[in-house]
Amino acid sequence: MDIRIAIEKDLPQINDIYNQAVQQKFCTAHLYPVSLSEHKVWFEAHDSGRFPVFVAENDDRICGWTSLGPYRADRQALDHVAEMSYYVDSGERGKGLGSQLLEHTIGAAPDYGFSVLIAILLSKNQASIELLRKFGFEEWGSMPGIALIGDQHADHLYYGRKL
Repeated sequence: MDIRIAIEKDLPQINDIYNQAVQQKFCTAHLYPVSLSEHKVWFEAHDSGRFPVFVAENDDRICGWTSLGPYRADRQALDHVAEMSYYVDSGERGKGLGSQLLEHTIGAAPDYGFSVLIAILLSKNQASIELLRKFGFEEWGSMPGIALIGDQHADHLYYGRKL
């Protein structure tokens, strides 16, 4: 398994993996699949020199990805904070890939000028909560019951870690 900076040709596989999470429900707040053109806009906003997207690749296939993104980009006092996102292909879950991706991203974050990482997720995503806790993230905030997926509510959680 190789973890590297994503390039544009990886985008269809990144998009597919993300949309698996949309379909699974409670892994993202999107209710409908994200189009490739929408994800291209997102990708282009991730300057690899400041806000990288990393992919885990095995035999020319993207198995998962993670990204560092701006947190309140227009607030200079928060320039050292990045929002971290991560997704693993449904066929690769439970094999330790999420841990590899988080370990890589946490290790790389200071090289991009970050000293704090934030992960924003839904309370029904227990696998992500456990993964974040494994890597020293703590719950720093909660917005109770504000996400509505179908007829189910979930809390919007903020997990953080100082590096």
